[in-house]
Amino acid sequence: MAKQVFINLAVTDLQRSMDFYTALGFTNNPQFSDENGKCMVWSENIFVMIMKHEKFALFATKPIADTKTNLAGLFSLSVDSIEEVNSILTNGLKAGGIEPNEMRDYGFMQQRTIEDLDGHTWEIFFMDITKFPTEQTS
Repeated sequence: MAKQVFINLAVTDLQRSMDFYTALGFTNNPQFSDENGKCMVWSENIFVMIMKHEKFALFATKPIADTKTNLAGLFSLSVDSIEEVNSILTNGLKAGGIEPNEMRDYGFMQQRTIEDLDGHTWEIFFMDITKFPTEQTS
């Protein structure tokens, strides 16, 4: 079996969250979805499980963080072009997400940030490794 990544997120409104992630380009896998949680697919090896707080709490060993006011993690997704970064952000903003800061341009990588309806933070980026600096500065 191939190695896979499953990111589990607690959400307050399951349908609105599913609509948001669909707008970003995720698809739903109904096989691993029910009325309390949805499996959203980014690629053949990357999945986001969005779950109502009650279901998420069944797996948690600590209180669920208020990600509207506290950062619990940064999740990053690479795409094939800066145009795709911009398209994903445009769609996510239309679906209710917020962009907490302006695009960052590191020369070899352009990155935009979007927060979902519950404040989970996603970094969408395009990287051109051929532009990566060969000499590191201190």
